[in-house]
Amino acid sequence: MSMYELLTTCGHARRGRLTTPHGVVETPVFMPVGTQGTVKGLTPRQLTELDGGTQGPQIILGNTYHLMLRPGTETVSALGGLHRMAGWDRAILTDSGGYQVYSLKDISRITEEGVRFRSHIDGSYNDLGPESAIAIQEALGSDIMMAFDECPPAGDGIPRRKVMAAMERTHRWARRCIDARTREDNALFGIVQGGVDRDLRAMSAEAITDLPFDGFAIGGLSVGESRNRMWETAEFTAALLPESHPRYLMGVGTPEDLLACVGYGVDMFDCVMPTRNARNARVFTATGDLNLRNAKHTRDPGPIDPECGCYTCQNFSRGYLRHLDKAKEILFSTLTTFHNLYFYLNLMAAARRHIEAGDYYAWVADVMGRRGTGATPPAGPAGPPGPG
Repeated sequence: MSMYELLTTCGHARRGRLTTPHGVVETPVFMPVGTQGTVKGLTPRQLTELDGGTQGPQIILGNTYHLMLRPGTETVSALGGLHRMAGWDRAILTDSGGYQVYSLKDISRITEEGVRFRSHIDGSYNDLGPESAIAIQEALGSDIMMAFDECPPAGDGIPRRKVMAAMERTHRWARRCIDARTREDNALFGIVQGGVDRDLRAMSAEAITDLPFDGFAIGGLSVGESRNRMWETAEFTAALLPESHPRYLMGVGTPEDLLACVGYGVDMFDCVMPTRNARNARVFTATGDLNLRNAKHTRDPGPIDPECGCYTCQNFSRGYLRHLDKAKEILFSTLTTFHNLYFYLNLMAAARRHIEAGDYYAWVADVMGRRGTGATPPAGPAGPPGPG
């Protein structure tokens, strides 16, 4: 299916639009993670009230591995599919479960057929492979499915032969995922692997983009390599992907990561960071990140971020939020999650505006400078970008 329209560019940064069965998604976009059919801490109505320039996220994530184990694919189907079960009428992208399976310690068998693993819930043995991953995602009713891939081991020092073997199996499984499709109303993305090895990334991009996928993802990053290597690899790989298709960087990351990689030509991102950090009292602001558990916030009457327009910042103080955390009140996670997701969505809405205005790279330099993380902003096409 043709789902992506490139509207304009600023250097390598792209402003586009995805059309899905459950609505239009403006890109570049950050997709909140709803692994088990829920974005932790918020109701679907609260999600749609986040605003961030889009009246809430237009797309969220679900996960094949987690949903197949609990409540089970058949249960989700019996409850009307993932959209109906979760009360979410906008787009959903589902990860194939490959990353979650390979992050488990208890994998008993990896073959060409797929992976046998023990459930982290009850210890039962389960099988997952290209065909079953597609069948489960189709049953869930996802708008964008991901091909089942083999994630290479994490880190910069992994033997090249292991990374290559995982990459080559990913290519074979990609073809089987395409053959396993039975629906035409949703999209399927292929995943480029190859670790931080440029030659392997180039080989993988050539093999995956030669297949009839609806979009392409950069997988296997933010899994242990340095930020410098991750940015360099994302930049190199994005340039190898077709301009006519959406480009998705999986599992990334910080605000600086998103802004840098938009500058390299990436369209889509997801990460647990805004929601997980929120539950652990770490919040994002225009001038840097805060730990609300610091004692200095005990009697602070100010908001998390004076520049933020979210519900939390407009109504509650740092001191009150710290009290809620110390008292272990559920409301704490709701309010901080609301803020962090608003921050991410607002950041991407601003990125879209500045790509349209033609000053994206200057704006990013200002944002990164104000946040004070030490990250070097991406240069435009005329100069060499780098994370510093």
